[in-house]
Amino acid sequence: MIKKILLIFICIIFLTGCRQKEEKALVFASWGSKTEVQIIDTLLKEFERENPDIKVKFLHIPQNYFQKLHLMFASNLAPDVVFINNLNIPVYEKYLTDLNTLFEEEKKYYYPQVLDTMTYENRLLAIPRDVSELVIFYNKDLFDKYGVEYPKSDWTLEDLLNKAQSLTIDNHYGISFEEKPMFYLPYLRAFGGGILDKSGNLIIESDNSKKGINFYSDLRKKYNVAPKQYQSASKTMAQMFIDGQLAMHLSGRWLVPKYREEIKFDWDVINFPDSLSDSNGRRKSFVTIDSSGYAIVKSSNKQKDAVKLVKFLTSNHSSQYFAKTGLVVPAVIDTLNSQYFLDGKKPLNSKIFADIIQSAEKTPVNKNYSEITDKINEKLNYKFN
Repeated sequence: MIKKILLIFICIIFLTGCRQKEEKALVFASWGSKTEVQIIDTLLKEFERENPDIKVKFLHIPQNYFQKLHLMFASNLAPDVVFINNLNIPVYEKYLTDLNTLFEEEKKYYYPQVLDTMTYENRLLAIPRDVSELVIFYNKDLFDKYGVEYPKSDWTLEDLLNKAQSLTIDNHYGISFEEKPMFYLPYLRAFGGGILDKSGNLIIESDNSKKGINFYSDLRKKYNVAPKQYQSASKTMAQMFIDGQLAMHLSGRWLVPKYREEIKFDWDVINFPDSLSDSNGRRKSFVTIDSSGYAIVKSSNKQKDAVKLVKFLTSNHSSQYFAKTGLVVPAVIDTLNSQYFLDGKKPLNSKIFADIIQSAEKTPVNKNYSEITDKINEKLNYKFN
């Protein structure tokens, strides 16, 4: 009996010690690919070596990240630091610390447009790690084969359509077509429309938005320069581009590592074109940008340690690790304009990612953005198919 009581007592002490150890650790939650996780692990070990009094527990959530994060907030089990994107900041803003004062010095390392993506109601709620923007990937070999001039930075939607028509030949399609809002939003904005305005009001039904939707739909249904669902079969647009079936593909930097590894032809990137010329002159297309970054949870009792970690993870040094993968557009200006990003590998025109940022605006979102876009998808299904 005494041995049993002693064993229980030892277990209680052990569990208490484990709990105390856990409570002392700074908990950091993030999603991420295998490559990203390897970088994060490396950086966290380096951070702990530089800060031996701070231990970090990395909580990797590869799937259903925001659903699980939501449950943690609701259960008062939130991490101290969370990786978050600007699309979800309005949903979690009440849980996040305003970083304006805490990161006053560091703000000079970013373009204002990038910081704006992480700002909600004048509060800077996350420090950006990377920037997401859409560009046109194009198959230079196909352009050469059919004698079509490469797109230039001052091209228009009219140019895009003309090139797509010239390149839709011999089982090739001129331009990609995807039904997610992020892929048709540039077309809406080219005509002065969008999904939401800057105040978060719905503008998808506006005349300008309808013009953009019609132009996008016509690429597939009127001009037949974009593959229909049955024509792409089970292939993604990225796979069709890799296989040489697409001359142009509207997508983001995240495809670069895959394209570098798998594409056998010559390729590059260019900015999304300006809108069609009309009697009122040409409308400059200001594409939207998104960001992902690190936020500090307001309820954390480790605010000082959390600030140290976020400053470390968003430093130029840490940013270089991610830039070298080719996977992201780094948010830190120095890294964005360094050899770590402009490394001479394909795409050779990587500088266009930096150029786009300086004339871009953040994607307008509100707390209901996910539900809004789901409903829009349902309504536009008939339009696109």
